[in-house]
Amino acid sequence: MSDNLRAAVLMTLSMALFSLEDAFIKQLTAGMPVYQLLAMVGAFGMLIFWLRMTWRGQRMWSRALLHPMVVARNLGEVGGAFGFVTALAVGELAAASAILQVLPLTLVLGAALFLGEKVGWRRWSSVLLGFVGVLLILRPGTEAFQPAGLWALLGVAALTMRDLATRRIPADIPSDQLSGAAYGAMVPAGLLMGLVAAGAPVVPSVQDWALLSGTMVFGVTAYSALVTASRLGEASAVAPFRYTRLGFALIVAVVVFAERPDAPTLAGAALIAVSGGYAMWREARLRGQKRRPPDGLIRRGER
Repeated sequence: MSDNLRAAVLMTLSMALFSLEDAFIKQLTAGMPVYQLLAMVGAFGMLIFWLRMTWRGQRMWSRALLHPMVVARNLGEVGGAFGFVTALAVGELAAASAILQVLPLTLVLGAALFLGEKVGWRRWSSVLLGFVGVLLILRPGTEAFQPAGLWALLGVAALTMRDLATRRIPADIPSDQLSGAAYGAMVPAGLLMGLVAAGAPVVPSVQDWALLSGTMVFGVTAYSALVTASRLGEASAVAPFRYTRLGFALIVAVVVFAERPDAPTLAGAALIAVSGGYAMWREARLRGQKRRPPDGLIRRGER
C-alpha cells in the first residue's frame, strides 16, 4: 500500500470519527447548555494534550502562547466551536455539517483579502460555486429558511480566522501545544458565556458522562489520524478526502436523528463538496509547483 493510499484511508477514518463526535455533541446539547458543554469539552481536551506533552517531556505552558497569532487562533477556535455547537443544538446535523465544509473556500477568500495571496479565476469560481451551495441550503427569504444555518456560518467565519492565524504562527511551536491551548481557551470562554446565557448549568448524568467520554475519544483519535494523514501523503492526493465527512454526516443524520434532507439541501451540499474539494486540490498542486525546482536544476543535480 502506497503512502498516499494509507493517508487517504487515515483521512477517511478521521472524517468518520469527526462525524461521530458531532453526533455525540448534538446528543449532549439536548440536555446541557452550550456554554457548559464547551467548558467541559475544553477542560478534558486540554488535560489530554497536557498529558501527551508531559509524557514527551514537553511544556504545555510557555510564553509562546502569548504570541498575537496564537491568541487570535484561540479566539477563532472558541468562536468556531460556539457557532457550530449552537448550530447542532438548534438545527439539523446534515445542514450544519454541509455549511461547515465551505471552510476551505472561505480560506481562499480570506487569504486573498487579508494575506495578499494571489488567487486565479479557477479558485474564485469554486468560491462562488460554494457560496451558491450555501444559499441553496439556507434559502433566505423563503419559508424553508433555516436560521440555525447562520450559527454554522458564524462558526465558519471564526474557524477561517483560526486557520489564517495558524499560517502566521512560528513553526517551532508544537502542534499539541496549540491544540491544548485552544481547548483550554474554551474553559474561561464557556464560564463567561454562562454569566450572560439563559439556562442554568446541569449536573451531568451517567449518560452525559458516557457521551462526553465518547466525544473526547472520537475527537482526539480523529485529530491524530488527520495529522498523520497530512504528514504521510501528498496534499493534492489527500485533501479531497476531507469531504468524506459530509457523506458520513448525512448517514448519521438520517440513521441516528431521522433527518430527511430535501433536494435543495442535498444539491447545496454537493456543490460545496465539489467546489471545496477542487479548491483544496488546486491549492495543493500550486504549492507543490512552487516547491519544485526548475528542470535545469533537477538535471544538474542528477548529473
